[in-house]
Amino acid sequence: MTTTEWITDIALILVVFRQLREGRLDLKTFLIPLGIVAYVAHTYLDSVPTGGNDLILVGALMGAGAVLGIAGGVYTRVRTAGEHILIKAGAVSAILWVLGMGARMGFQLWTEHGGGADDVARFSLAHHITSDQAWVAAFVLMALTEVVTRLATIFVRSRMLTAGQPAPAANRVAVRP
Repeated sequence: MTTTEWITDIALILVVFRQLREGRLDLKTFLIPLGIVAYVAHTYLDSVPTGGNDLILVGALMGAGAVLGIAGGVYTRVRTAGEHILIKAGAVSAILWVLGMGARMGFQLWTEHGGGADDVARFSLAHHITSDQAWVAAFVLMALTEVVTRLATIFVRSRMLTAGQPAPAANRVAVRP
């Protein structure tokens, strides 16, 4: 793994630890993780191979990412305090996030330094996965899906939380009869 890969993997894992302390739901909450995965996708996702069972591998890992992301969003506490929405990642949310992001990093370490390359090559051959780019695409899209679904879940929950509340005085429009 390159230094850049270590930094991006660790940054993605640290994103949720930042949320272990309760804080305001704001634009940074969305932009930081989306920026990191956008960088990773731009850097490592050259193409999505479609030969053999490549799309099944990609779909399976994206599905796993979606499950982890939605569950992580559900297990993130979302509440209002005055006019602000606060979020706090719980233990389950943190574990799911580290599990998803750590799985990608662990797989990469195992294949590059742990002797797993031959096992992955045999698995790929037996299951008609055409190239290592299929694995790269699958794991990058898994991370992207986990981030997007977690953030979308938190966003939807925050909107549901504030849906029944009156608008703050500064946002109210005076209606004259």
